[in-house]
Amino acid sequence: MTDLRYPIGKPDLSAPQTPERRAGWIEDIARGPAALRGAVAGLSPAQLDTPYRPGGWTVRQVVHHVPDSHANGYIRFKQALTVDMPTIMPYDEAKWAQLSDVQAVPIDVSLALLDAVHTRWLAVLRAMPDDAFVRRGYRHPEHGREYTLGEALVLYAWHSRHHVAHVTALRAREGWA
Repeated sequence: MTDLRYPIGKPDLSAPQTPERRAGWIEDIARGPAALRGAVAGLSPAQLDTPYRPGGWTVRQVVHHVPDSHANGYIRFKQALTVDMPTIMPYDEAKWAQLSDVQAVPIDVSLALLDAVHTRWLAVLRAMPDDAFVRRGYRHPEHGREYTLGEALVLYAWHSRHHVAHVTALRAREGWA
């Protein structure tokens, strides 16, 4: 049985870092907002409040989480490009998913935020010199390690596909058109 937590598997940080692969990961990030919008199109409020797996977040929480995460990713990239090996500020994703805005704010607001964040982030990613993906990075205090921007790119490209797959897999299992 497929692990519902990881419908596309876990990210592979050992993947070779070539300019061609980086271009593909950047395109994964570019496709993310439209893919998420398409995944939730036409869902009813009750469907949005359905967990994508037992004990997991609701679709609504997932939709609000992705721009939260990607806004942090965008800022982390900018910090790493302007400060030598900064220590990033982690955040508690589970607690953020429980805050009042997740229930009170329509998902269209978060989808628009995701569009805006990705527009800015893609401008940065596409302008980065290739060696910046290897030479620049940040410290993640919760993970106790440093990430190159190339590794971070792999994580966020995966993250874009990962949460879309949560929704599309739920739709398929439930028979939602």
